[in-house]
Order: sequence, then C-alpha cells, then structure tokens
Amino acid sequence: MKRTLLRTTFLAVLLAAVSPVLFADQWTEPTKEELTMTSQEGYPGVPAVYLNREEVTVDKLHMWSVYVRLKVLTEKGKDYANVELKYASFRSGAGYTVTNIEGRTIHPDGKIIPFTGKPYEKLIERTQGYQGYKAMSKVFTMPDVEVGSILEYRYTLRYDDNYYYSPDWYVQSELYLRKGHYVWKPTSQQLVSKRGSREQFTNSLGWFPVLPAGASVHQTQLPPTNLDRDGQLILDLDVHDIPPSPHEEHMPPISSFTYRVLFYYSPYRSSEEFWRQEGKFWSKDRDKFIGPGSKVSAAVSQLTAGSKTQDEKLRKIYAAVMQMENTDYTRTRERSEDKAEGLGTIHDTDDILERKRGNGDQLAQLFVAMARAAGMKAYLFAVTNRDRSLFTDYYLSMSQLDDDVAVVNVDGKEMFFDPGSRYCPYGHLDWKHTNAGGIRQAEGGTVIANTPGESFTFSRTQRIADLKMDEHGEVSGIVKMTYMGHPAIEWRHRALVGDSESLQRELRTNLEDLLPGGMKVDVVSILQMEDYEKPLVVQFDIKGGIGTPTGKRLFVPADLFVANEKSLFPHEKRDLAVYFEYGNIVQDAVRIRFPQNIKAESVPEVYKDQFEKSIAYALTNDQSADSVTMRRDFDLGSFFFEKKEYPALRAFYGKTEAKDQEKLVLITSPVNTPVATN
Repeated sequence: MKRTLLRTTFLAVLLAAVSPVLFADQWTEPTKEELTMTSQEGYPGVPAVYLNREEVTVDKLHMWSVYVRLKVLTEKGKDYANVELKYASFRSGAGYTVTNIEGRTIHPDGKIIPFTGKPYEKLIERTQGYQGYKAMSKVFTMPDVEVGSILEYRYTLRYDDNYYYSPDWYVQSELYLRKGHYVWKPTSQQLVSKRGSREQFTNSLGWFPVLPAGASVHQTQLPPTNLDRDGQLILDLDVHDIPPSPHEEHMPPISSFTYRVLFYYSPYRSSEEFWRQEGKFWSKDRDKFIGPGSKVSAAVSQLTAGSKTQDEKLRKIYAAVMQMENTDYTRTRERSEDKAEGLGTIHDTDDILERKRGNGDQLAQLFVAMARAAGMKAYLFAVTNRDRSLFTDYYLSMSQLDDDVAVVNVDGKEMFFDPGSRYCPYGHLDWKHTNAGGIRQAEGGTVIANTPGESFTFSRTQRIADLKMDEHGEVSGIVKMTYMGHPAIEWRHRALVGDSESLQRELRTNLEDLLPGGMKVDVVSILQMEDYEKPLVVQFDIKGGIGTPTGKRLFVPADLFVANEKSLFPHEKRDLAVYFEYGNIVQDAVRIRFPQNIKAESVPEVYKDQFEKSIAYALTNDQSADSVTMRRDFDLGSFFFEKKEYPALRAFYGKTEAKDQEKLVLITSPVNTPVATN
C-alpha cells in the first residue's frame, strides 16, 4: 500500500473538523446537446459516455473526492446505474472509507430524480495476520435510469488521519471521456514511510505518466501563508476527448498501455537509488522469513537422505512443497482455526512447514528455504504477472510486483521454479511468470531482471478423434485430448476451484464448442490430473451428425476440432501489438471409417505454410479404401508480434483459416436392403 505516516498528529486532529465536501453543493446544469445526444461522434454503438470526471485529492483533509457525469446511450449503458465503490482497511487503522454519496438522474426531457437510497456494504476479501486486511465496497443504484439519462453522482474517500495516500489517475477507461479534471494537493509535512519496523523519512514525490500528446501534469506553487508556511503545491491535469481503452484480439496487458498517471511519495532522488535501497530492504525482509529455521533444516535432512546430486535433492524438495495445500486455490484459514489446531501466528517458513499449507508466495519462500537448507544457492524473484501488466523500473513502486518465483543454482546452473503455482512442473514457470520483469535476489544484493522465456514445445495440445460413420452419415467413437505444459496447468488449476462434476462439465463444454453443433459428448476418463510431471489425458465418447447433406453428397469438416473457429483477426486495422499468452503446438488427427455405401469423393489437398520463422501450419491426409485420416499441425513459436507485422500476420491467418474450412466431400449410394424370399 502506498501510505505514509505523519510524525505528529496535531495537524490531523485540527483538520478532522473541516467539512469533508470538496465540491460545491450545486450540480452541473446539462446543456441541450447533452440532453438530446444519442451517440458519440466517431464511436458508434458505445453504451455510455463520461461527460465529465473529476478527481481531487487534498492531503490536508485526508480525502479524495470524485465527481461523475455519465450519459447513457444504449440499453447496455443502463448497467452503469449500478455503482460499486471499493475501499479497504487494515487492523492498524490504515485504509479508507467511502462517505458523502450523493447523486441524481436527469431524463432527456430535463426531469430530475434525486438519489435517496442507502448504499449497502459488501465484503470482497479478508485476510488474517498482523495487518488484518479487509476489502469492502459500497454499492448503490441510481434511480429511474433510462436510455438517454444523465447520471450525476459524487462521493469522497476518507483516509485515516495518521496516513497519506498518493493518488493514481486512470484517465482512460472502457468509456469515452469528454472532459477530465484531476487535482492533487500534497502535504508539505515531513512524512515517514513505514514498512514493518523500518521507517524512512520521505523527501520527495514523483509520478509515472502515460498520457496523450499535448497532455501533461502541471505544477503550481502557491506563496506561503500564515496557515501554510511552505505554500501549497498543486498538481493538476486537464484532458479532453479521451477515446475508450482499446479492445483488440490478443493484445498486451491493457493496464500497461492506457493513459494514466501513477504518483508516489519517495525518500529517494532517482530510480537507481529507489531500486537499490528498496531491493535491499525487500531482500532482508524476505530472508528473515525464509531462514531456514531448525524445523526446515531437519525436514530437509530427512527428506534428502540418500540423494547423491543436487538435482535429485531438489526434485524431492519440490515434490514435497507441491504436495502442500496452496491456499491461493482453496482458502485462507481464519486465525481462530489456526488457534484451534494449536498454531500461532506465522513468523517464518518453519510455521509454513508445520501447517503444510500456505499461499503461493509463502510456498515459494519455503522452497527457497529448503533448497538453502540442502546446501544450494537459492534466491527469491518477485515478478509482475504478465497476464495483468508489464514491469517498468520507471514506476518507483514495489506494488507493481505480484508473485514470487524461485531461482536455484543446481549443479552450477541457475534454474527457475514456480512452487507457488500449483501443478507447475519441475524446472518450469507458469506462463504469466515467463518473460516477466521484476526484482530478484542475487549474489551480493538484488538486481532488476527478467525471467526466461519458455520454448513453445513445452506447451502442446493433442486432439485425436477415432470415429466410425454409419450408413446415414452419423459418427460415433472416441476423442482423446492430451494436454502438456501450460494447457495442462490451466486445466489442473480449474480442477482446484471446483468439484469433479463442474470439471467434467467444463471439459465437456469445451469439446462441444469445438465440434459441429448437436453432437453428444460424454467424459469417459480423466487421467493424471494430479501428476503434474505427466500429460493430462481426457477421453470422451462422442456421437452425432458432422456433415451437411446435399443430394447424394455429404460435406464434412476436414478437421472437426476447428469446425466452429472464427477469424482470429477480423479487423483490418490495429492499434496495438499482437500478444499471445504463450507459444504452443496444437496437433489434430481425425480418422473416419466409412460404411460400404459411403466413399470419399475428394479431400482437401496437402497444404503447408509458415509465417517468418515464428509460425508453421500443415494440413495433410491419409486415405484408404474405407477411411480418411486428416492431420493438422499448428506451431506458434512466438507469443509477441509488433504492430508493423500485423498486416502480414493477419494475411497468414486468413489463408490458414480458409484452409481449415475446406470440406471432405463424401458420396453416398443407396443402402441395399435384403429381399425376403419364400
């Protein structure tokens, strides 16, 4: 959390009596154009538009105030009448609450309906420990909203008097913004950044801007007064006509590209100093937790007894950690539950080992502790998850780091591990932790670094169908789906958050979505679900029609598994780079055996193509007198393509998608029915 503690509380007590309302009581009178508008020029079909959005943070009042005017343009836009305002609190008193909610709805004819309801509170998340974090939200619904209405509301976030929070201005959102106004009036008081028992005096503030051309944060220094001897610093930003955030197929993490300004208080004067010092403190805190302690050391000694190599020892350690309960996929225990089991507060990895459970970061730290206890050099690496954002060292905040992974020197070679990601194989990382930036421990200190990428051959999906067609053109048989690498991890993670029935339903639905419509699909078996070092294998029984009859001919998809695929890149123009989650291989094989009255008249020709040296495609066939086998291989060797490559990439996908839609043409003859004789 970006919070700082006021050394003296006199000013906070004095300002607590100040009125919390930062905006004038008067509402904005809508213009005729605003009342009658039915769309936003240049963006047809958008559900709603922000007419105005204002955010004002005044540190002296320990408040952040928000004012919104939103125009509803479609039925879907009416969903914005439901407003959810999130806030958080800590047992220490830090955090903030939502107050002073006011609003009104204005119909296109000018009729005004005031908001008179009472917001209700909803618990989002609660954690235990000394922090006692609790995430909440206040939810309310604007009254009598219809297409054409203007929604106008305001609220304030009230901070604890002993804390300050630097604001983040997220200028670009899913809606068009006509006018935005953002203000921060930071305190001039001496602040203390506190993390655990460590305190640092804050002597500067900074910000990380991503803004459109012509927009910038302005600074105004007011002259000193009797009440403020240093004079008030004002930071403000005015923007207009901000388009909705882009939504494109396979685009990079959007939070790294939308217009925004992220502020922070800092005791440092440069980014180099920040990461050097914060890295040192982070590493020291983590090492204090990691240890290893006596319990971890004793357990490792017993676990690795008889092992001859470091790799052999580490495999046993990894397997032991992977067998523990990962509460990221189950639930965090309440303190009362730990107390009932005779367990105290978690202080170090000995406590995690004793519980045989922990969250992903705690399990990663336990793995590092056990590797160190086995005599290996092991380090922690905190990364920004690639499914959410991209790390940047220009943003001076540890809050951008999400998860911990481990680095261990095994027999003279550094290897990367992901014990906090359940079912991730030994020596690999979950895809969101590959090619990810962050900060890591190293010999002699910490460094900014990136995790390695993963070969596309690690992730593989094999889809095999062995089918028999009857004389009416319907097929029945088995489908075998084999998942390796990241696809296997994803399905295993899904299994953790549901029961066996929900998993089977998801597997069945996934196959039904691939196959021609109307087919009956049943899950027969799921093999090696928990054996993360082996492929996950799922077998199905399927039955139903797969082709379109035309006279004596039956047109059947050459590859049943891509029968329903749509164009991956339907839009000619693109604003962002193309970003797949990870490289992978998909291999399909479909064999159909025919009855005597059905023959293959034609099959799609063999076709092979590739894009640069990054993607390869092949469609081949194998025919016999009574069967046809179609094979399709698609190798995605890279997960990132620059915007300038998009036209050629789109053309390549267009050709392969056209080939995928070619049909297997079958010709039928009448079924000979035996004639009864006397």
